[in-house]
Amino acid sequence: MHIIKYMNKRWTIKNKKALVTGASRGIGKAIAEELKLLGADVFCISRSFAGNDGMKCDVTSEKDRKKLFDTISKRWGRLDILINNAGTNNRRQILESTKKDYEQLFGLNVDAVFELCKLFHPLLKKSGEASIVNIVSVAGFTFVGTSVTYAMTKASVIQLTRYLSVEWAKDNIRINAVAPWYIRTPLTAKYLNTKEYYKKILSRTPLNRVGEPVEVASAVAFLCLPVASYITGECISVDGGFSKYGF
Repeated sequence: MHIIKYMNKRWTIKNKKALVTGASRGIGKAIAEELKLLGADVFCISRSFAGNDGMKCDVTSEKDRKKLFDTISKRWGRLDILINNAGTNNRRQILESTKKDYEQLFGLNVDAVFELCKLFHPLLKKSGEASIVNIVSVAGFTFVGTSVTYAMTKASVIQLTRYLSVEWAKDNIRINAVAPWYIRTPLTAKYLNTKEYYKKILSRTPLNRVGEPVEVASAVAFLCLPVASYITGECISVDGGFSKYGF
């Protein structure tokens, strides 16, 4: 009986307070649902969100971020879990990219993550055992054919994750990242529905399939659980073996 109670306590985040960005679809939605299943109270945000457990919020807007912080402060007074999932991509090669492309990608994929971590630090510190998980990409450490700028943004967040894990360890805030390869979402449908490109993806993926959003969500949830309490500063690939496949 003692072992069962111990295991239940280690594998639950019941009553933990979680914030998930970009939670209206795809990976973000799957993460929110997974955290709820494990007992967390989840607040969802996106630019198009409509529901009772969240609000519309453009994380690139300082005004929206401040409103979000005030809302979470009033509702909970602390934050146990922050999932920085909101992000965007384009596939323009560097000679085709514009300054606007660069600013948009860095604004959402890097600046917003940086600012949200900084903004919510006081509420995360109050938790006493907080967890931040940043959703990055295998593009942050290897070539995948997407834009150079996108890859740069994901590499930046991986390094942000590493640095903050050291700086904020004294505040009992763990920071990790999860790096997916191709996952079946509305954003990847265009490419996965292209027969030749789909075959190319599978040829580079040892498990010979693309991932599902719930498989990313499971890795994220694990990093938020008490069983992962000694893991910080890590980037876990959810890629079917893609990043380990040599020639």
